Amino acid sequence: MLELGKKQCLVWKRTTEHGAYLGPEGGKEEVLLPKKYLKPELQIGDEIEVFLYKDSEDRLIATTREPKVELGRLALLPVVQVTNIGAFLDWGLEKDLFLPFKEQSHKLKPGDQCLAALYIDKSDRLCATTKVYSHLECPRDGLFREGQHVKGTIYEVKPELGALVAVENRYFGLVPRQDFFQDKKPGDVVSARIVKIREDGKLDLSLREKAYLQMDADAALVMERIEERGGRLPFTDKAAPLVIQREFGLSKNAFKRAVGRLLKMGKIRLTENSIEKAEKEG
Repeated sequence: MLELGKKQCLVWKRTTEHGAYLGPEGGKEEVLLPKKYLKPELQIGDEIEVFLYKDSEDRLIATTREPKVELGRLALLPVVQVTNIGAFLDWGLEKDLFLPFKEQSHKLKPGDQCLAALYIDKSDRLCATTKVYSHLECPRDGLFREGQHVKGTIYEVKPELGALVAVENRYFGLVPRQDFFQDKKPGDVVSARIVKIREDGKLDLSLREKAYLQMDADAALVMERIEERGGRLPFTDKAAPLVIQREFGLSKNAFKRAVGRLLKMGKIRLTENSIEKAEKEG
């Protein structure tokens, strides 16, 4: 059986001026593999691994080129073009992959990267979608552990929920709203720490280390901002959470811990309305 959108091994059955016709062993179905993909050492009767998609005239065709994504899978793909009917993505084949507007979960522009899944639409064509939630899965028991560091791609940001992350571009992950302070957007690849594995198998994540490990990095960030502003911040560690998030991408608690570390190191001093670089660090 010929399977659209998948790699499969097919037998070279006959040859024409356009290339080789391949099909399943013992089956009658055939698909053309253009002759530019035929290697000299291959001959009729050989088995060839190919990917099946449709050409610009909507005809089923085979290729030995490696697609960046297969049916039902996800991959981070570059946006090549945006038109009035949708976007087109580079998925490693000669014909770019169509992403309809209705399947876009966020606005895209050429040069963006987006996490997309491959599916077959009602017209029996391969298309992409960035609405990938239904294509994700829960990891099997024992695959991950709490505290483990993983990589994933942010595929949607919901202010009321947080950042939705496809861990390893395959599994459900979430950076909860109260922990999502960084300036990240869909398509960004992030390193995260597994905070909790929920009963349903979904992963709660953090983009930060545990507080005692993260504190030095946060303190260095705050000190860098003080230096950039000529040695003075026009607010204290009692500033509003939104101000802290805007200036540093930190929670208020993380900011207070960082300020406390700098005070202890003698690098800053607090006034009634500001944080200032200490005249002499001690």
